[in-house]
This record gives sequence, C-alpha cells and structure tokens, in this order.
Amino acid sequence: MSKSEIKEQFGANAAHYINSRPHAKGASLRRLVELVQPQADWRVLDIATAAGHTAFTFAPHVAHVWATDITPEMLVIAQERAVELGLENVTVEMADAESLPYDDAYFDLVTCRIAPHHFSDVGLFVREAARVLRPGGLLAVVDNVVPAGAAGDFVNAFEKLRDPSHGRCLSLDEWLTIFQSAGFTIQHHETMDKRMEFASWAGRHDATMQRYLRAMLSKSDFLQWDGAVFRLQEGIVVGKTAVAHVVQ
Repeated sequence: MSKSEIKEQFGANAAHYINSRPHAKGASLRRLVELVQPQADWRVLDIATAAGHTAFTFAPHVAHVWATDITPEMLVIAQERAVELGLENVTVEMADAESLPYDDAYFDLVTCRIAPHHFSDVGLFVREAARVLRPGGLLAVVDNVVPAGAAGDFVNAFEKLRDPSHGRCLSLDEWLTIFQSAGFTIQHHETMDKRMEFASWAGRHDATMQRYLRAMLSKSDFLQWDGAVFRLQEGIVVGKTAVAHVVQ
C-alpha cells in the first residue's frame, strides 16, 4: 500500500485513535518513560504520533515535544487534544518518518510507538532517527513483534487481512540488528504481552470478514485466542547514538 493510500485509510479512522485502548493506555506507554528517564531540558521528536498519546505523555517531563505524522486528520486531532490538555510545549506538524525535515543532531530523544509496522522502510526510519539525534541521544521504539519464520509470517498475514495498511511486524532480533546497523548501542530491549479484545479490534469489518479472522485465530498458538481476547507481543527497544570524542 502506498503512503497516499495509508494516509487515506488512517484519515478515515483518525477519530478511533483518541480512545483506542492499546494506543492511549497501553502498558508500554508508561514503560517508555520509566526506561528513558526524560530530562527537563530535552527536545523530543515523536514520530507517527497519531492522536498524540506518546508525545503528550513525555511533554510534562521535557522542554519541548514535536508531535509528527503524515496524516492531516491525525494532526488535527492531536492539535485539538494538546490544547485541551493545556500543553504549551508541544508542536504538532507534518513529518515523514523516512525523510525527516529536521537538522542533524537536533533532538535528545526520538520516540515511535505502535507505528513502524506501517512503514515502507523501517531501516531508513531508524537511520533518519540517528541523523536527527545529538551524540548520545536516544531512540525509543515500541512496536508489535512476531516470531521468526512461518509463525511470524502467519501473524503478519492475519494483521494485513484486518488492516491493508499493515506492512510487516519484525521480530525482536530484526529490530536489534536494524538499530545496530544504524550505529546505535542497545541500551535496553524487552517484550510484553498485549491483550486485544477481538470485538473492538475487528469492529470495522462485517460479519463475513470477522469469521475469517476468527478462523485464523483458531489456527495460531502464538496468538492464544480464547474466543473473546487474543494476545499480541510488543517489543521495546532503546538505543543510544555514539558520543562524539573531544579532540584534545
């Protein structure tokens, strides 16, 4: 799916993200703050912000947050929510994760949560994050992760059937390799279970499509389907850019 088609799809469903439980209240949101330990003088870039939940969580802890997305409808919602919350240190603006419109070494922290599986080139996104981070800056990513091999292919096919804008969830090992290839030193990585209520997750589809999705769930041990709830896994990876050496 092209970026224009992805923007169209996300634009049509933008309002859903305001109250989406995995995005608004997922455990990984709190965990990111615990791991990163944001500082009061930091400049933070949140990529693919959607309704702004990650950006708004960091805003009280830092000097300024740029909440960015490629979908205009998402940016409208994020801007309205920032005003409602009284957050004066948040800038909401358009930016493409794979071609960031920011200077080199500008940010102290880049975050991206539950979005990279929609990106066309995850490696390019990580390299762009490295470019805009200062020496010793942090990239903190949260995304759904899958097992290596056929089990992961099955989960990606399942996700894409429900959401055509889905690109590909990576394995945790793939994420670590991409970070390291972009010059990051891994500071932390972990996975956590994420329980998904099928009714709300598949609510945009008709009864026929929901039957297909249930049939796929019944064939996967990884997704642990109980008839009402299934399980995904989120990976969290925090990497640090190299610290510049001072020439004596």
